[in-house]
Amino acid sequence: MLDYNKILPKKYIVVDGEPYEVISAHIFRKQQRKPVNQTKLRGLKNGRVLEKTFHQSEIVEEADLEKKAIKYLYRKGDEYWFSDDNNPRDRFSLPSSTVGNCGNFLKTNDVAEALLFNGEIIGVNLPIKMDLHVTEAPPAVRGNTAQGGTKQVVLESGAVVSAPLFINEGDIIRINTETGEYTERVEKN
Repeated sequence: MLDYNKILPKKYIVVDGEPYEVISAHIFRKQQRKPVNQTKLRGLKNGRVLEKTFHQSEIVEEADLEKKAIKYLYRKGDEYWFSDDNNPRDRFSLPSSTVGNCGNFLKTNDVAEALLFNGEIIGVNLPIKMDLHVTEAPPAVRGNTAQGGTKQVVLESGAVVSAPLFINEGDIIRINTETGEYTERVEKN
């Protein structure tokens, strides 16, 4: 159980029987009233953002989430197919709503982390930074810096990201999977 002042960002709590991740929290006192914690919560099952205020007398249950390693196999339509990391015969599919933006950066045989709540997979996490090959990159045009010196490149996972003009086809670049942005070039072709 968490007191109102322990509900901080990156914590997982249960509200009305559903798991939520705390995105932001601000503890303040209005004039001469008791302090409150104004929070923004993101639903782990549905992805909706909810604003909720917790008062000084309230306590909240901390969500008991389990983490399990799963291996990405392939995508078919709107479903992503995975297997248990230790048992390749144990295959299952997850809808794209559960996988979320992580699906843009998954390659075959990548190991991801599944979040389980009451034995049900409610989300998939990847490492914050991943290295991916550039499969398509338009040539850099001299003097083309009106767009800030970036161009759209296609990665081996199929994702399209903005990268600097010096990135070429065959390079390996590091991507931040939370924001979907280019961070650095790892290996030059």
